[in-house]
Amino acid sequence: MAATTHHTAQVYRMKTAEHMCPFGLKAVDLLKRKGYAVDDHTLTSREEIDAFKAREDVDTTPQVYIDGERIGGYEELREHLGMSVPNAKETTYHPVLAIFAIALLIGLAMSWTTQGTLLTARMPEFAVATAMVLLGLQKLQDIESFSTMFLNYDLLAQRYVPYSYVYPYAETAAGLLMLAGTLVWGAAPLALFVGTVGAVSVFKAVYIDKRELKCACVGGNSNVPLGFVSLTENLVMIGMGLWMPLRMLLG
Repeated sequence: MAATTHHTAQVYRMKTAEHMCPFGLKAVDLLKRKGYAVDDHTLTSREEIDAFKAREDVDTTPQVYIDGERIGGYEELREHLGMSVPNAKETTYHPVLAIFAIALLIGLAMSWTTQGTLLTARMPEFAVATAMVLLGLQKLQDIESFSTMFLNYDLLAQRYVPYSYVYPYAETAAGLLMLAGTLVWGAAPLALFVGTVGAVSVFKAVYIDKRELKCACVGGNSNVPLGFVSLTENLVMIGMGLWMPLRMLLG
């Protein structure tokens, strides 16, 4: 539905001393950006909120009305305007792709800082090592939920459960050491080991057993599907585990 400035909307939203409804703010902002004249009604007390719900026979706020017609809450408003509605249960690669993109930018920044140019031989090392640290950090935020999801597909963790708790620390440590360019003879085998076990586990679960699982690569509460991106993460770690000591030997 295309909005023009002659359309009017009313928003009833909670705004008390204890709580300001974020979805109400989003609804007001969205309507204004779509060209609606918005009459913003704030419900500033529990009595006002309860009275409004009883009068309109609704269970939640905010409530949006367009030209006198009740639309509903923020998600119903997005649907009414022909926009996508966020689904917390929908699988998506966005979290891991965002981490890879940020890691690449950090790699470029570190390359510029250390060598005065963006594209250097070490730039991919900086980017991959940064990605390992960021991914490890995501897992460490809630290591219990990570280990639970990880046990669904990792072959070593299924045989030795404590590995599911060790993995995030190992990935983070290997990434930090590679960023520092120190203790490579310890970091490289560590990355090679966890990358190889991970790659084999993902390949078996996805391409042999044909299982549809969620990946624990960005933590145990994510909706990232286990698949090609997860396999790529592990293959890149394998590549780093092989390249870093080789570069030292050649250099």
